[in-house]
Amino acid sequence: MTAQGDPRPLAIVCLLPETLGGNGDAANARVLVQRARWAGMQADIIPVRTRADLPPQVDAVIVGSGTDADLVPVRDTLLTVADDLRTWATAGIPILAVGTGLELLSWGIELPGGSVVEGLGLVAGRAVPRLARATGDLVVTSRYGRLVGFENHARDFVGAEGSPLGRVAFGVGNGAGSEGVVMGNVIGTHLHGPVLAKNPGLADHLLRAIFAAHGAEYAPAGRATEVDGIAKAARNQIAVRLGLAPE
Repeated sequence: MTAQGDPRPLAIVCLLPETLGGNGDAANARVLVQRARWAGMQADIIPVRTRADLPPQVDAVIVGSGTDADLVPVRDTLLTVADDLRTWATAGIPILAVGTGLELLSWGIELPGGSVVEGLGLVAGRAVPRLARATGDLVVTSRYGRLVGFENHARDFVGAEGSPLGRVAFGVGNGAGSEGVVMGNVIGTHLHGPVLAKNPGLADHLLRAIFAAHGAEYAPAGRATEVDGIAKAARNQIAVRLGLAPE
């Protein structure tokens, strides 16, 4: 299935997939591509390591998570596509940023000792050091259903002016009861896993926006039902282990 007059495959951009592929986050692009194909839309992952790798048209962007040792070089590379990211965000193209990906798109990252890594300023908010690292299961109540994953971050996310992705039912999240941030079709989260594999409802929310831009209506199809059942069972197993009710 393709929109009439637009036969090209969907271009799902994955920024710096090797450096920002920690915790499985780069694989979020694979989830979008596979679910789009199951629904009848051709789609490709476009790994982007320099601005020269950008395709002529972009349908979604994945910004994964990396290490603190790479914060500055990754930020410098992302700066070369900052104007493109702003253009895409304004146009409503879905952008999913996870972990340090979210932090790098924010106002900036405060480090122990007082130094600051300036962010791209695409997302309102900033990252500030925590007294203790947040590592473990993270369960979030959201408009996209219950979201389950794991978090692994040394900073809280504060000052976000967008809507939170959801409320924390278990874990830390942003650090004050909320998790992530949503600004239009830009979604930032601490959920690793990758988040879209374990939470296909969130993936489908992004795909509905992607398909709509092509003049098509998205509906889960093919193996999606089977895979969604497996993901739900995994979420419920984690929830019950944490003392929460299953879905």
